Amino acid sequence: MSSRVVAIDGPAASGKSSTARAVAEALGFAHLDSGALYRGVTLVALTEGYGPGGRSFDPNPMILAAEKRGLMLQFDGSGFAVYLDGAPADEAIRSASVTANVSEVSAIPEIREWVNGRLRALARAGQPVVVDGRDIGTVVFPDANLKVFLTASPRTRAERRLSQRGQSVDPAALERETALLAARDKADSSRAVAPLRMAKDAVPLDGTNLSFEQQVAQIAEWARTRIG
Repeated sequence: MSSRVVAIDGPAASGKSSTARAVAEALGFAHLDSGALYRGVTLVALTEGYGPGGRSFDPNPMILAAEKRGLMLQFDGSGFAVYLDGAPADEAIRSASVTANVSEVSAIPEIREWVNGRLRALARAGQPVVVDGRDIGTVVFPDANLKVFLTASPRTRAERRLSQRGQSVDPAALERETALLAARDKADSSRAVAPLRMAKDAVPLDGTNLSFEQQVAQIAEWARTRIG
């Protein structure tokens, strides 16, 4: 494999994206966020009249619309930003409506195939990348130089998620969020399309008792050893 790829997979709220971004910066690689492109497709679908209150999600016309409107990930010097209609769309893809529908869109096999093809093409172009997601090491980049399965206990992930939202980490809220994440883990691991699982040759990293800086440093060290 000529491309240099670090794949980071893991369950929801394990810190994949923030960790991948920091690892990429430490290595001088580009951060490639697979979820951003799924959000871009979802944004296109909603603005084209698909989704709640409109037509049911139909992958082929949605993909055609995305291509016609120039949906792409464009290198911006440190990572890849989503562009749509020739302009940056990173803010638009974080809207509440996109967030509410991206899971359904990203579960469509044809959409996953389209997104995966674009992710692989960006890596083949020669830019070393750190990619995060839920099936990066198992499906998208099975030959990645380094595969990391990043996790933490549901309780730890719940604490982090509540803090990120600016919500109070009181016992009741923590219990609710922990239960939600445990249910999400079960659903993600058992779904028919792109189930969450650790690649056989992935390195597990439990961040429950690690600081953010420690887990970033560990992955960067592994990458330097594997890739040079």
